[in-house]
Amino acid sequence: MSEATTYLELSQEDGSAHKFYEVTVANTVVSVRYGRIGAAGQQQTSTFPTREKAQAAAARKIGEKVRKGYAPAVRGQRAARAVTRRQVTSAPSTARALAPVLWRFRTGASAFGIHIAEDRCWVGNQNGDVHTLGHDGEVLAHYRLPDGVKCLVADDFWIYAGCDDGTVYDLSSKLPFAAYDIAHDVDIFWLDIREGILHVADRSGGLTVIDHEDEHQWSRRSSGEHAWMVRRDEHTVYHGHHSGVTAYSADGSGELWHTPTQGAVLFGWQEDHSVYAGTGRRVVQRLAKADGALEATYRCDTVVYSCATAPGGRYVFAGDSASSVYCFAADGTRLWKLGTGGGSALSMQYLDEKLYMVTTDGSLVCVDASDAAIAAAQSGTVPVARDVKSAAALPTYTPSATVQTVATAAATGIVVECVQDGGRLRVHVVSDGYEPSWNVQFPRHIRRAGARYVVDDLSAASGGFYRVRGEIRQLV
Repeated sequence: MSEATTYLELSQEDGSAHKFYEVTVANTVVSVRYGRIGAAGQQQTSTFPTREKAQAAAARKIGEKVRKGYAPAVRGQRAARAVTRRQVTSAPSTARALAPVLWRFRTGASAFGIHIAEDRCWVGNQNGDVHTLGHDGEVLAHYRLPDGVKCLVADDFWIYAGCDDGTVYDLSSKLPFAAYDIAHDVDIFWLDIREGILHVADRSGGLTVIDHEDEHQWSRRSSGEHAWMVRRDEHTVYHGHHSGVTAYSADGSGELWHTPTQGAVLFGWQEDHSVYAGTGRRVVQRLAKADGALEATYRCDTVVYSCATAPGGRYVFAGDSASSVYCFAADGTRLWKLGTGGGSALSMQYLDEKLYMVTTDGSLVCVDASDAAIAAAQSGTVPVARDVKSAAALPTYTPSATVQTVATAAATGIVVECVQDGGRLRVHVVSDGYEPSWNVQFPRHIRRAGARYVVDDLSAASGGFYRVRGEIRQLV
């Protein structure tokens, strides 16, 4: 059986695109593979009644990409995007007692991504697996993304996973889709998002800001490299790197302040009036958001990998490189140190007297952080941790390369349309009751000029755009 393959690439000098597109025709089967240059990418396959129809379909796909700027290339000549996977070590804890772990879920690979919402917990690992669990430890859903999960961030209802392949996936609907595509010359370390504006901290100490349309807004280079911290509030972006923390105006107009820290910043947290920087010199430092002044120092025994606070900073928690977790009073007094029982905490979050951590052994751990439970643990009494298992029949959701087509919109469906606007494809709402001039945050890879789609629901964001909630279907 004869087989013909066409390989195309789009790599722009400004770093805004670094993609490949490969079409293979084997008799009546057309296979399309696409993604970041150097990555395995995603694949879809279609079968046609005859070889001639398969060839015609392949020619149309290739023609569409060539018109968008793709050109024939030789696979392997262009380098893949730079990817740094955080290298960490984890020693046994020196604490005399273990933390009161209520339950533990093992994801199978080292995990950095965590988000704890009011109704569920999210964890993402280096294999690209994202799981959601109830607060009782029940596993609810499994997402499989193409590459390692750097971090999980929330923006109101929406949950996003930043991955090593430079793509940020929206996990808010049943099927994840690519919401942001970060320039190939940016080696992502950490992310934060607010009102649809994505903030990316990178290996070189750069800060890149991208809007809800996946378009570059502004960027800055801080004085230090290896920026593992970025946090954003209403007016300011806080950027932590190996030389300290730098605050920038949220609109990109300039630097507001810079404060050197004791050691390189390896993790960051924020409350209403303060930011917290965990460092390689065994401390968490609390800085005033107003001017960067040092407000308090929380001293650990080894390198700090993660930190978090109870609401208002009433308690400050830290995880170190020796598999221990600490709790401090707001003024810096150490209240306790306990072993995690499962590696070093790489990220953590506190909610309702429970401390949730993801660790070097890939576990999501739920710790009872109430005063009574901690006091009992210090005296040697801890609950038997429950090992949570995922159900064998649990469905796995993966990013979709295509969308389902429908002939008509259901009565409750909302119709949107792709329109040309200044050389770019935008998506506007057609259905009544919505502002027609607002753009819709929409998967870029499925946009087609003039195409109409049906979505289950739209929510207005304060930045003057709509976000999709629910499934997307194309009208034909």
